[in-house]
Amino acid sequence: MGPLLIYDFDGVIADSEVVANAVLAEMVTELGVPTTLQDAYSLYMGKRFTEVMSAVEGSLGRALPPTFALDCQARTLGRFRQELRLVDGARSYLDAFAQVPRCIASSSSPDRLALCLEVLGLQSEFGRNVFSASLVARGKPHPDIFLYAAQQMGIPPSRSVVLEDSPSGVAAAIAAGMTVIGILAASHIQGAQRERLCSAGARHVAQSFEEAEAITRRLFAAMQ
Repeated sequence: MGPLLIYDFDGVIADSEVVANAVLAEMVTELGVPTTLQDAYSLYMGKRFTEVMSAVEGSLGRALPPTFALDCQARTLGRFRQELRLVDGARSYLDAFAQVPRCIASSSSPDRLALCLEVLGLQSEFGRNVFSASLVARGKPHPDIFLYAAQQMGIPPSRSVVLEDSPSGVAAAIAAGMTVIGILAASHIQGAQRERLCSAGARHVAQSFEEAEAITRRLFAAMQ
């Protein structure tokens, strides 16, 4: 049995974190809590949206307006249609491993994933193999979404290689018994992110997709 490549989506394939967190920072600021892009990264990034909403309510000290979730989604998706790009090097990496079974395992909602894949022209690259954490009981850092993805793909966790950009995603992949490559290629990546990914348990961290490709080939060779 060959290996499986599991991609996180936001910040790994789609250079979406800077766009989504800019929108979130704007909306929280409009509610009366001045929030920078950097604040949004540190407070909200990598969480399921229900968790983001709870965290925002904690910052506000009150309940969010009932339309907040829909308004935020509409504004974010509108911005994606205009501004979303692939992470630098992601296209070459996808092409390099085109013959390897692959899927997406993301904290984002199915609607958001579908729109982003359409904008990026990647629907045919993954087909039905796009799995949202809304399908499982617990989000990252719990392993549920990665275990679900491997089960759906019919390949054991021990033969799965995950590409992740967040500490919670790294922790989830390791908890699932998978090998994880931390990837630092997206535009939102900050200086200390390598240390954060290593602290979460990543033994392999790549600054670029070119470096990730070399690591992936070594890992696949070791799985033979």
